[in-house]
Amino acid sequence: MPETDGAPRRSRSQPRRSHGTSARGGASGDTEASGREAPLYGALDLGTNNCRLLIAKPARDGFRVVDSFSRIVRLGEGLSRTGRLDDAAMERAYDALMMCGERVARRGVEPARLMAVATQACRQADNGAAFIERVRVGTGLKLRIIDPIEEARLAVEGCLNLFDQNAEAVLVVDVGGGSTELSWLRRHEGGFTLEGWMSAPIGVVTLAERHPEPANARNGELAGWYEEMIVDMGAAIAAAPVDPALRTIFTAGRAHLVGTSGAITSLAGIHLGLRRYQRNLVDGLWMTRGDCEAAAERLKALGPEGRAAESCIGPDRADLVLAGAAIMEAVQRAWPSERVRVADRGLREGLLLQRIREDRKPPRRRRRRGRGGQPPAT
Repeated sequence: MPETDGAPRRSRSQPRRSHGTSARGGASGDTEASGREAPLYGALDLGTNNCRLLIAKPARDGFRVVDSFSRIVRLGEGLSRTGRLDDAAMERAYDALMMCGERVARRGVEPARLMAVATQACRQADNGAAFIERVRVGTGLKLRIIDPIEEARLAVEGCLNLFDQNAEAVLVVDVGGGSTELSWLRRHEGGFTLEGWMSAPIGVVTLAERHPEPANARNGELAGWYEEMIVDMGAAIAAAPVDPALRTIFTAGRAHLVGTSGAITSLAGIHLGLRRYQRNLVDGLWMTRGDCEAAAERLKALGPEGRAAESCIGPDRADLVLAGAAIMEAVQRAWPSERVRVADRGLREGLLLQRIREDRKPPRRRRRRGRGGQPPAT
């Protein structure tokens, strides 16, 4: 989705319902059971390409967003060549994090209710931990570098209520700047359970750097360049760590994909012909595989300048959006699915839902113990 530094959004964290609440998870309204105002929670995600913040308060079915921030920082720019975070990239990320810290302070989010994480760029870079420490000292934000399995799990958590409950299996595809997390889930009697996951070390930034778009390319040259990206990603996900029988469910049309990231939301915006990005139209949208391919073809035809002029893409993503489309096409070739559900949500929403759910759990009562460490007699 387009990046914005704008004013607080009134969009919901989940698909809209007729009674106006957001979608899953527990509390009632914006106040706690005691009648006090519900506390604010924050989720900050520093990725390879973006720095994103959500501030929300618990609601009956999950949470209501009260403020948000998103900026492209390209923290992982050049990382695949040097193994280190570039100085200019770190400055861009630091400035964005300073703005996040100011929003968190202005909104009065308590430090204990701010979940701040960093992903692939900081995981991979030799100086990633040093940058995180610099951020802590300079901004007060304590970011935690999470591993790929936690990143994948949080993305799934944020997208759970977009699953078609009649599908036999779902593949959640979280396309990042430096990696792509894939999570396979199968429906059982109690709901969907994880069957396997993988983190492919290819994202939109790394793929675009490995395959620069040829200048003034003719249609055939452009098609060849795009196919090279698809093949590169296809090789990275060829050895999926799941039961091969699961693929039969996909080829038989009894499963679907969920795409979470700018890779799929950009395709959705182009598919809908939006003059400006509208989250309420994109989040939860069903697209066919043909819809995705047609949107990618339109993006190729637009060229770099035309893509930059599209309000759903913009100049900061113009050179990355086709890499994202190629990643989605590679996944669809490996795991055929006629249906793709678009998710303008993911890791941050997963962080919020997880923490709000933890805080709603009643505290465990400690049993009194008698002499000698034994429970008192009854």
